[in-house]
Amino acid sequence: MDSAPSHDIVTLPDFRNLGVLLRILVIAEAANLVTLAAHSPDVIEALKGVGAVALPFELSLLAIVLLLFVLSPLLARIPYRRGVGVVVALAAAAAGGLDVAFHAWTGAIPWGAALKSAGIAGLLAALILGYFNWRQRVLSPALAKARLMALQSRIRPHFLFNSLNTAVSLVRQDPRLAEQVLLDMSDLFRALLKDSRSLVPLADEIRLAEAYLQIEQLRLGERLRVHWDRDGAPVSVNVPILVLQPLLENAVRYGVEPFATGGDVHVSIRAEASELVIEVTNSVCGGDSPIPSGNRIALANIEERLGLYFDAEGTLHVSTRDMQFVVKVCVPLRGARTVGKVA
Repeated sequence: MDSAPSHDIVTLPDFRNLGVLLRILVIAEAANLVTLAAHSPDVIEALKGVGAVALPFELSLLAIVLLLFVLSPLLARIPYRRGVGVVVALAAAAAGGLDVAFHAWTGAIPWGAALKSAGIAGLLAALILGYFNWRQRVLSPALAKARLMALQSRIRPHFLFNSLNTAVSLVRQDPRLAEQVLLDMSDLFRALLKDSRSLVPLADEIRLAEAYLQIEQLRLGERLRVHWDRDGAPVSVNVPILVLQPLLENAVRYGVEPFATGGDVHVSIRAEASELVIEVTNSVCGGDSPIPSGNRIALANIEERLGLYFDAEGTLHVSTRDMQFVVKVCVPLRGARTVGKVA
């Protein structure tokens, strides 16, 4: 039996995540401005102070961010408390070392100023890590809420009713096929009851989607036409559980069931640059709203979970073109480093 990851595990942030890097830069710049303002009698003096310290401060900040970016995979492997110590030491060493190099180039080396720069950088690094620690703990309830939303939006009476009817109708005609339908349903509901914080390989998510489509294919027959484009898909990349199946369920419900002749569902899974792209396309009824209300719930849930896992790097885009409804999900190819981790 799969064990859910602990909700109390605190990890270092992913220093290769765009959202994390932007937060570090914003917090550091804000702290620098606040410090200068606190030590200046007026705005003019504060602005002069910014000009005086801009070059060494920006060089130190960029050097620290670059170090963290490069060492991110190594930092992910060490325990949290030790990692905090390493990050603080790296920040202090980088700031102090650059201060020494800068003054050596311009003249005498004020060792006291270098030690002060190192201390400030280490303290600022500790404060930023404290912010990310707080953010992870605050987001834990949000993840629990997202899990409940996933369960509520996924366990739909119409799907359960239709699937059971399909299995019952096959019991006498084809017992083995009826058994397979029930096994596919078992796989689906096992996934539904997993902790929604879990990240799974893309290959598992594809298998889950195929199990769902097998059930719907038996129910809808030739009305459901699914076209896969997944050659070369990076199946080992980690994605949030139930990121593909809900998109297919919505495509079937709103793009196939309303039409007497059924409809086509196109699924494209590919790597683009540094992103995994999942794109699901289906037909839409001419008089319908582009995004039906039930569809909005599932899409909002997926979008929320993408943001919680991948921050600014996880996105969901919706568009309509030529009577086709298109949902495009993008996640970083490297995935999340730790199951259940928040960026």
